[in-house]
Amino acid sequence: MRHHVPYYSQWESPELVGAIIERQINAADDPGWRRSGAQTPQEYEFWSWRACGMACLRMALEHWRGAAPVMMDLARDFLAAGAYVQREDGGLDGLIYAPFADRTRARFGLYAQARPDLPLRDIRTELLAGRLVMLSVHPSIRDYRTDPPRRGGHLVLAVGFSPQAVTFHNPSGLYRDSQEYATVPWDRLEHFYAGRGVVLGPHA
Repeated sequence: MRHHVPYYSQWESPELVGAIIERQINAADDPGWRRSGAQTPQEYEFWSWRACGMACLRMALEHWRGAAPVMMDLARDFLAAGAYVQREDGGLDGLIYAPFADRTRARFGLYAQARPDLPLRDIRTELLAGRLVMLSVHPSIRDYRTDPPRRGGHLVLAVGFSPQAVTFHNPSGLYRDSQEYATVPWDRLEHFYAGRGVVLGPHA
């Protein structure tokens, strides 16, 4: 089964993702940066590397509400709500699931449940129930044939599955390769998946 969900990259120019993650160009040089709602290219660059959760939420909102705020509208709101924490060194901690889920319910009226323990079988159950699932995976899942150094650190949006594989939208996937409706065999997912995530549904 597969839900038909619009796709958003965490960068405004999905075709440039490969060049950005390979550091061939800076994210600040993305010609579409203004569409993010950022005030400067530097603000866009900072957040774009950290916006996988915001991209997943935008996909869910577009799917169920027909529209989604721009990335920086969401980023500023969820920072204020405690889903991100600005560090003294200028870095950023997050996405923190519980305040993210709380704010998603309050602002958008979606069902949102933080799941610090989310076994693979529950992903199937939630998708069959009509919900979508944000999964914590290692970002190298864009090439699932490689073995990651650890699990987690990046969010993708599970939109379907078969007995053999999970299907998801990857905000940092490669253009025309691993962005929309990417499939990863269940036995390979286990190498990347941290066993946690957030379940999203159409009604709170």
